[in-house]
Amino acid sequence: MTLGLLILAAFVALFAMIAKRLSSTMLTAPMVFIGLGYLLSTTGLLPHTDAEKGLHIVAEIALIILLFLDAAQIDLSALRRDHQWPSRMLSFGLPLAIGFGTLAAWPFLPGWPLFAVALVAAVLAPTDAALGQAVVTNDAVPEQARRALTVESGLNDGLALPVILLFASLTAQAVATDDTNWALFGAKQLLLGPLFGAIAGLAGGKLLLFAQKRNLTAETFEGIGAVALAGTAYLGAIQIGGNGFISAFVAGLCFGNVLKGRCKFVYEFTESEGQILTWGAFFLLGLALVPEALGHLSMPMLALILISLFVVRPIAIWVSLIGTDASPTTRLFFGWFGPRGLATALFALLIVAKVGPKFAEPILNLAVNAVWISALLHGISAAPAAKWYGAKIAAMGDCAETKHIERPAKPLPAR
Repeated sequence: MTLGLLILAAFVALFAMIAKRLSSTMLTAPMVFIGLGYLLSTTGLLPHTDAEKGLHIVAEIALIILLFLDAAQIDLSALRRDHQWPSRMLSFGLPLAIGFGTLAAWPFLPGWPLFAVALVAAVLAPTDAALGQAVVTNDAVPEQARRALTVESGLNDGLALPVILLFASLTAQAVATDDTNWALFGAKQLLLGPLFGAIAGLAGGKLLLFAQKRNLTAETFEGIGAVALAGTAYLGAIQIGGNGFISAFVAGLCFGNVLKGRCKFVYEFTESEGQILTWGAFFLLGLALVPEALGHLSMPMLALILISLFVVRPIAIWVSLIGTDASPTTRLFFGWFGPRGLATALFALLIVAKVGPKFAEPILNLAVNAVWISALLHGISAAPAAKWYGAKIAAMGDCAETKHIERPAKPLPAR
């Protein structure tokens, strides 16, 4: 075990030395660290005992903090002007992805009840911009497009969770003995989460401004406060029955737009310490779950994953953006860049205990295989596709979308 930890520490140090250079290539951090975890697990250099529990904790912390900090960097006034794309993708694209995904998965899961098939579709629906960081950090991609993808990936995790929990409970046939009011549960998740997050974010931002004006704090302590505020938003929302992930994102959105750039930590953390959270989560995924999942990867499972990536989401996003000013090129681009990441793996882990042994293992293996396959495909295609998309939009001349690339866009820090 000591040798395995030595290799891990040395590898992280080496990777950090060349991470900037690698960020412009097809080799992404999620791909590398999933591969490293898988290698150390299969060679026995690092035992994966209790690694699954560690993955659950690290992935959840990473999602909370990075959702908060990503949202804090979004210009809320610009989002109000250009909210149509992300709102359409969330309000129509996400439900369509779950619906189309259910239809697509049905032939591959013979004998499964409808709720279990829908659960699979819901677990595969959330997206993660961390796997396509070459897109959301590329100046060639118009700012409106990068903002739309960031907002979508930040909110669809939380929006999908109540649906996933509902289908998980229905799959386990808990409704026969459980008098839970699922309509009320969903409403509380989707209303109380954003409400608590907005209150926490606004109060935290105003309190920090007050402290800054009176020289009561310093940059070092501001960072600690921001991380603690993200945790407050998440835990507080859960305490009152709301969705913690949505709360963390909304809190970051409000916090960042109160401060308007007066907290350097918001921008610096995701480019430094925040990276180790993401790397660690993907490493633990490769160490704890990928070896087992690979052993259960069958041709039907692979076909279902590829259909989810290449057919289900692209069609859902295309349909959801009908009637907007999004060009066919933008619809196609958004449809492809919906990588499956930490949320898919985390949500699959969350429902394992709920659905029983018959469905738990197949769903978890499907989710984990979807994540590493998505990491590979979206990682390879991110940089060239971003360059292609930026050039296509720039060449469109009078198209309404070109107004968003008249000025160089400030890049969003990579997850």
